[in-house]
Amino acid sequence: MNLSGTSGSGWRLPRHELALLGAIVLVFVGTGWLDTNHTYFVNWSESRDIILRNTSLLGIIALGAAVVIIAGGIDLSAGSMVAFSATTCALLLAVFSEVDDKRLVTVPPLGIAVAIGGAMLSGLLVGTLHTWLITSIRLPPFVATLATLVGLRSFARAMCLFVTKERWGSESQQINVNTPFFAWLKEHNVWISTGTFLVLAFVTWLILSRTVLGRHLYALGGNEQAARLSGIRTENVKWFAYCFGSLTAALAGIFLMADSSVAQPGNLARGYELNAIAAAVVGGCSLQGGIGTVTGTVFGALFLRLVIDAVSKLIKASADVYEGMIVGIIVALAVTLTQFGQLAKAGRTLFPGSRGLAAIPTIATFAGLLAMMGAANVEAFRGRTGLLGVVVGGGVLLLLSAIRWTEGRSVS
Repeated sequence: MNLSGTSGSGWRLPRHELALLGAIVLVFVGTGWLDTNHTYFVNWSESRDIILRNTSLLGIIALGAAVVIIAGGIDLSAGSMVAFSATTCALLLAVFSEVDDKRLVTVPPLGIAVAIGGAMLSGLLVGTLHTWLITSIRLPPFVATLATLVGLRSFARAMCLFVTKERWGSESQQINVNTPFFAWLKEHNVWISTGTFLVLAFVTWLILSRTVLGRHLYALGGNEQAARLSGIRTENVKWFAYCFGSLTAALAGIFLMADSSVAQPGNLARGYELNAIAAAVVGGCSLQGGIGTVTGTVFGALFLRLVIDAVSKLIKASADVYEGMIVGIIVALAVTLTQFGQLAKAGRTLFPGSRGLAAIPTIATFAGLLAMMGAANVEAFRGRTGLLGVVVGGGVLLLLSAIRWTEGRSVS
């Protein structure tokens, strides 16, 4: 059995996933050592729970993003879908609430079942909408999901205003969820969400590696025209991929609402769509489609969450300022590494001509500045930030220059 999600035998992991596993260990050990509180080593149980909870929530969304990417598409609406499903769940709870108050305390079991079912149904409907826009209206996936990225969150806010006014007589863009069921879910969220993530990962692996549908997903992403000519009903395969992506985001929305005890569509899960795509790409999914594994996506989600956690532990103050930059750099590096093979086959170089030459000092300068600014908030590097910036910038400059020199020799 090959857990990487492709056909084959044996338990061996591909080289990319082994390297990613090594990077996970390196980030974990490095963070534990550089963190002045040594939180990973001193208070492991709390750190474990934080890592598991955040990784499972990101991983659930990333699995859906991976399936869409493997099928040759892209879904930019996952974060808004999380907020939309959480809001749908909370509003249905408000409708069934037995207490005339903006704090949802008592909701009958039927109301809870309808609320959870309604949240999942919203994912199915949005996935179907995406498929219709892409296959019938012929919108590019980027445009179709960009529209719902913006529209779903605004729609959720409008629903919140309408339902709260009708239910309680005053408008609100936030609903506090304090029902016993969701309080219990919050208390056990770490293990329930982690278990759900692992089960979902196993089911996704089964679909991709052991079913005809899985082979069709890879074929669609590899070459849609060839897949259509071979008899694959590509529109149905796309419908599954986009519905799967929206359903996983809806599921994550329920867990996130329970974890935060509030549905606030204006801010809930902002940026999650990019982190989910980043996790899938770092895990080995090709944005050109047809390539990707479940194991790689799981490792990618864990690696990304560890990096984000490392930023918060090392930088502490204003960690969110650097989080987006670091995630962007990781994604750019992951995509660049996946392009090496294709560049070599096409006879192209990474730093061609004058533009490539100009890119080298530019990248090195940004790397040095980022290292210097980030290290200013890390206790272990206090007083040595300038030196660190010079070392990192100079190291990147030498490395990229060596790559360009090697490329030049191979071409000549």
